[in-house]
Amino acid sequence: MAVADRLTVLQRTPLFHRLNRRQIEQVGKRFVERTYKPGDKIVTQGKGGEGFFVIMEGQVEVIRQQVDGAEVVLHSLEVGDFFGEMALLTERLRTASVVATEPTCCLVLTRWDFLGLLREDADMAVAVLQELATRFCRVLDIM
Repeated sequence: MAVADRLTVLQRTPLFHRLNRRQIEQVGKRFVERTYKPGDKIVTQGKGGEGFFVIMEGQVEVIRQQVDGAEVVLHSLEVGDFFGEMALLTERLRTASVVATEPTCCLVLTRWDFLGLLREDADMAVAVLQELATRFCRVLDIM
Protein backbone atom coordinates (compact mmCIF):
# COMPACT_ATOMS: atom_id res chain seq x y z
CA MET A 1 0.00 0.00 0.00
CA ALA A 2 1.32 3.42 -0.93
CA VAL A 3 2.43 5.67 1.92
CA ALA A 4 0.11 8.46 0.72
CA ASP A 5 -2.90 6.10 0.82
CA ARG A 6 -1.92 4.94 4.30
CA LEU A 7 -1.66 8.52 5.57
CA THR A 8 -5.00 9.47 4.02
CA VAL A 9 -6.80 6.60 5.75
CA LEU A 10 -5.09 7.31 9.07
CA GLN A 11 -6.01 10.99 8.86
CA ARG A 12 -9.67 9.99 8.38
CA THR A 13 -9.54 7.61 11.34
CA PRO A 14 -11.43 9.33 14.19
CA LEU A 15 -8.77 8.44 16.76
CA PHE A 16 -6.22 10.50 14.81
CA HIS A 17 -8.34 13.24 13.23
CA ARG A 18 -7.07 15.87 15.71
CA LEU A 19 -3.43 15.29 14.69
CA ASN A 20 -1.48 17.56 12.35
CA ARG A 21 0.30 16.32 9.22
CA ARG A 22 3.66 15.78 10.94
CA GLN A 23 2.02 13.77 13.72
CA ILE A 24 0.07 11.64 11.21
CA GLU A 25 3.33 10.89 9.41
CA GLN A 26 4.95 9.86 12.71
CA VAL A 27 2.01 7.57 13.53
CA GLY A 28 2.00 6.14 10.00
CA LYS A 29 5.63 5.03 10.32
CA ARG A 30 4.77 2.85 13.32
CA PHE A 31 1.96 0.86 11.70
CA VAL A 32 2.63 -2.49 10.02
CA GLU A 33 0.46 -4.07 7.36
CA ARG A 34 -1.17 -7.47 7.96
CA THR A 35 -3.39 -9.53 5.68
CA TYR A 36 -6.06 -12.07 6.63
CA LYS A 37 -8.08 -14.69 4.76
CA PRO A 38 -11.84 -15.14 5.21
CA GLY A 39 -12.42 -16.96 8.49
CA ASP A 40 -9.14 -15.85 10.08
CA LYS A 41 -9.49 -14.63 13.66
CA ILE A 42 -7.72 -11.30 13.87
CA VAL A 43 -8.28 -11.00 17.61
CA THR A 44 -9.78 -13.51 20.01
CA GLN A 45 -12.12 -12.80 22.91
CA GLY A 46 -10.45 -13.57 26.23
CA LYS A 47 -6.91 -13.40 24.82
CA GLY A 48 -4.32 -10.66 25.03
CA GLY A 49 -4.16 -8.23 22.16
CA GLU A 50 -1.35 -6.90 20.06
CA GLY A 51 -2.81 -3.50 19.41
CA PHE A 52 -4.99 -1.26 17.32
CA PHE A 53 -6.24 -2.15 13.81
CA VAL A 54 -7.40 0.04 10.92
CA ILE A 55 -9.11 -1.81 8.07
CA MET A 56 -7.57 -0.87 4.71
CA GLU A 57 -9.28 -3.51 2.56
CA GLY A 58 -11.97 -6.07 3.23
CA GLN A 59 -14.55 -6.60 5.94
CA VAL A 60 -14.69 -8.13 9.43
CA GLU A 61 -17.27 -9.08 12.03
CA VAL A 62 -17.00 -8.32 15.72
CA ILE A 63 -18.32 -11.36 17.59
CA ARG A 64 -18.95 -11.79 21.30
CA GLN A 65 -19.43 -15.16 22.91
CA GLN A 66 -22.09 -15.05 25.61
CA VAL A 67 -21.94 -16.90 28.94
CA ASP A 68 -24.26 -19.60 27.52
CA GLY A 69 -21.86 -20.18 24.61
CA ALA A 70 -23.97 -18.44 21.98
CA GLU A 71 -22.12 -16.12 19.62
CA VAL A 72 -23.55 -12.71 18.78
CA VAL A 73 -22.36 -10.54 15.89
CA LEU A 74 -22.03 -7.06 17.40
CA HIS A 75 -20.81 -5.17 14.35
CA SER A 76 -19.64 -5.52 10.78
CA LEU A 77 -16.68 -3.27 10.02
CA GLU A 78 -15.26 -2.26 6.66
CA VAL A 79 -12.62 -0.09 5.03
CA GLY A 80 -11.74 2.90 7.23
CA ASP A 81 -13.20 1.37 10.39
CA PHE A 82 -10.99 0.43 13.31
CA PHE A 83 -10.96 -1.72 16.42
CA GLY A 84 -8.74 -2.50 19.38
CA GLU A 85 -8.30 1.02 20.72
CA MET A 86 -8.53 -0.23 24.32
CA ALA A 87 -5.44 -2.38 23.72
CA LEU A 88 -3.47 0.82 23.17
CA LEU A 89 -3.87 1.83 26.81
CA THR A 90 -4.33 -1.39 28.74
CA GLU A 91 -3.17 -4.99 28.74
CA ARG A 92 -6.66 -6.29 29.52
CA LEU A 93 -8.00 -9.28 27.61
CA ARG A 94 -10.03 -8.77 24.43
CA THR A 95 -13.76 -8.34 25.04
CA ALA A 96 -14.77 -9.75 21.64
CA SER A 97 -13.35 -11.63 18.68
CA VAL A 98 -12.84 -10.08 15.27
CA VAL A 99 -13.03 -12.38 12.25
CA ALA A 100 -12.29 -11.56 8.61
CA THR A 101 -15.34 -12.24 6.41
CA GLU A 102 -13.44 -11.61 3.16
CA PRO A 103 -9.78 -11.05 2.24
CA THR A 104 -8.77 -8.23 4.58
CA CYS A 105 -5.76 -5.97 4.99
CA CYS A 106 -5.24 -4.04 8.22
CA LEU A 107 -2.72 -1.57 9.49
CA VAL A 108 -1.68 -2.54 13.01
CA LEU A 109 -0.18 -0.34 15.73
CA THR A 110 1.17 -2.09 18.81
CA ARG A 111 0.63 -0.73 22.30
CA TRP A 112 4.39 -0.30 22.78
CA ASP A 113 4.79 1.75 19.61
CA PHE A 114 1.75 3.85 20.51
CA LEU A 115 3.03 4.59 24.01
CA GLY A 116 6.42 5.48 22.55
CA LEU A 117 4.76 8.01 20.25
CA LEU A 118 2.87 9.58 23.13
CA ARG A 119 6.07 9.87 25.18
CA GLU A 120 7.76 11.68 22.27
CA ASP A 121 4.96 14.18 21.60
CA ALA A 122 2.84 15.50 24.46
CA ASP A 123 0.52 17.39 22.09
CA MET A 124 -0.21 14.14 20.26
CA ALA A 125 -0.92 12.43 23.57
CA VAL A 126 -3.43 15.11 24.55
CA ALA A 127 -5.19 14.99 21.15
CA VAL A 128 -5.52 11.19 21.10
CA LEU A 129 -6.58 10.96 24.74
CA GLN A 130 -9.24 13.65 24.19
CA GLU A 131 -10.66 11.61 21.32
CA LEU A 132 -10.63 8.42 23.39
CA ALA A 133 -12.42 10.21 26.22
CA THR A 134 -15.05 11.48 23.75
CA ARG A 135 -15.60 7.93 22.45
CA PHE A 136 -15.92 6.50 25.98
CA CYS A 137 -18.45 9.19 26.92
CA ARG A 138 -20.53 8.28 23.85
CA VAL A 139 -20.50 4.61 24.85
CA LEU A 140 -21.50 5.43 28.42
CA ASP A 141 -24.42 7.55 27.21
CA ILE A 142 -25.71 4.53 25.27
CA MET A 143 -25.58 2.20 28.26
